[in-house]
Amino acid sequence: MTATRRGTLYGAGAYLLWGLFPLYWPLLQPSSALEVLAHRILWSLVVVAVLLAVLRRLSYVTAALRDPQKAWRLALAAVVIAINWGTYIYGVSTDQVVETSLGYFANPIVTVLMGVLLLGERLRPGQWAALGLAFVAVVVLTVENGRPPWIALVLAFSFGTYGLLKKTAGVGAVEGLGIETLVLLVPAGVFVAWLGVSGGGTFGSEGPGHAALLALSGLITAVPLLLFGAAASRVPLTTLGILQYLAPTLQFLIGVLLYDEPMPRAKLLGFCLVWVALALFTSESFRNSRRTRLAVPQPA
Repeated sequence: MTATRRGTLYGAGAYLLWGLFPLYWPLLQPSSALEVLAHRILWSLVVVAVLLAVLRRLSYVTAALRDPQKAWRLALAAVVIAINWGTYIYGVSTDQVVETSLGYFANPIVTVLMGVLLLGERLRPGQWAALGLAFVAVVVLTVENGRPPWIALVLAFSFGTYGLLKKTAGVGAVEGLGIETLVLLVPAGVFVAWLGVSGGGTFGSEGPGHAALLALSGLITAVPLLLFGAAASRVPLTTLGILQYLAPTLQFLIGVLLYDEPMPRAKLLGFCLVWVALALFTSESFRNSRRTRLAVPQPA
């Protein structure tokens, strides 16, 4: 099997696992979204610490922490990913899986918008059209819901911000997650301890099966991240760009087909506009990538 094919399988595995997340988080009820988030942080730190020790990469973590620029970016990334995780867990736990899928469908377009606003990048006509359609979709969904689709917007903007911070930090996926969960260790640990003292926690009161599921959240978080890291080093970004739609597509299907979430015509119209915007965005990216390859002089 070639490295590219293996990388594609790794990437597909990562996005398929992320797409199946809506099936896992409801299993943790009656834990609140905040309790699940805190345990996810703590157990992810445990899993990543073991991985770093086995792979002998703890020195990379200490080197990153000694670099002020990398350290503050990763600290901010920790806050942003905590917001993303917490919002996603809340959305899934309150039967709003379809709206969470919208957030990840919209993420590529939001990332482009952030590039314009924060990095001064210029958009091509197809990208402008995609942004325009995405804006109309938000208006349609706002009118349909009677409120902005805030879960989707928070997910899209938080994950876009997280990606930007990770890109500029230049730290590996496992090392980065280790530092981020380390930053969040104190608030997560204090919250879990407070729940235990006050009697509001579920880790020890809902049986060993429930406790095991909470602990498993660390592995659930780490495995797709490792698969994604293995894919990113083996396949082109255009391939990852297509694969990333697997996760929100699965989430959307789970919300509609398994959880019977309502899909009125106006809401479906909003999603259709987002899908058309994604098609424009993806085709424009492919055309630009092809033009760039053709413009590069080929060796004689």
